[in-house]
Amino acid sequence: MAVKEGWNGRFYEDFEVGDIYAHPLGRTVTKTDNIYMTLLTQNTNPIHFDDYYSEQTEFGKPLVDSTFTIALVTGQSVTDLSQNAMANLGWDEVRLPKPVFEGDTIYSYSEVLNKRESKSRPQVGIVNVKTSGYNQRGEVVITFKRTFMIYKKVYAPKKENKLLNKVLETQKNS
Repeated sequence: MAVKEGWNGRFYEDFEVGDIYAHPLGRTVTKTDNIYMTLLTQNTNPIHFDDYYSEQTEFGKPLVDSTFTIALVTGQSVTDLSQNAMANLGWDEVRLPKPVFEGDTIYSYSEVLNKRESKSRPQVGIVNVKTSGYNQRGEVVITFKRTFMIYKKVYAPKKENKLLNKVLETQKNS
């Protein structure tokens, strides 16, 4: 019986300037997500968790905490961009052109802007992307640029599943 590897992400060599990756998963934002992130980050602005207060604003309902939005869209991009990253180097030019509300479903995509070899670490390269998140109405709700160091394939840490190998061996012998 052969074990087939699942998707393990891209490496430095896989990125080409101009490539666009449509990230595969959307996510519907819940009231619990919004309240939890707001409390977790100690954001005391009642527009995120006080329905009565929020009804009095121009939005008429709670806004989703923008730190949740950037975390969600960054997370959506990991499978395509930074599954094999050594480190994130920064987020730049974060823009929030439209609000996110509880119940919105967020999708995202990224475009590779540039890439280069690392001058100090030969085992990695540096990739810069622009990521955009949009809602179920097709409205862009966030854009940002992100830079990360990503392993070259030959230098990446190995991802051997020793536990699976042990289980399969045990089943084979029983």
